[in-house]
Amino acid sequence: MTDRLGPIAPEDMTPEQRAAAQAIIDGPRGAVYGPFVPLLRSPELMEYAQRMGEYLRYRSAIGVRLSELAILVTARQWNQQVEWAIHAPIAAQVGIPASVIHAIAERRRPADMLVDEAVVHDFCIELHEARSVSDRVYADALALFGEQGVVDLMGLNGYYTFLAMVMNTARTGVPFEGGERLPD
Repeated sequence: MTDRLGPIAPEDMTPEQRAAAQAIIDGPRGAVYGPFVPLLRSPELMEYAQRMGEYLRYRSAIGVRLSELAILVTARQWNQQVEWAIHAPIAAQVGIPASVIHAIAERRRPADMLVDEAVVHDFCIELHEARSVSDRVYADALALFGEQGVVDLMGLNGYYTFLAMVMNTARTGVPFEGGERLPD
């Protein structure tokens, strides 16, 4: 399977594409990769998406560790190999246990989650699979994270679903070899 919307050579970029690419290169990501490669075809959309993602990934009200957990659940729900390859190692680095990562990859509810991890996991699973969140799970999330945290958690699910849709449609390849892969 080949990329439908692969990298654009710098000399083939419009001025708007060059500016949008440079903004990502100058930011915390440091390079244009993953979903930003196909999104570069719509530089304004890419800029807005990048700004939202920068907030959700690095500064959300639930913190980086739990944000990475939400990203993994979303990547698994969408069978998104690029998101998984990028974020599974990050999740491990920020404290998500390997057993939790492995269980999510296998579509199992991890048995050994901390309370906050279980709330995030269950919230994300319900939101993706039921297209809603039960009163119990919502109340648990609200009690732990407050309203801003709940909204940020919804935002993480929506944003990474958007990126998964972009990359699944564009058939974006995993940006490096040897990355952790989702099982079929």
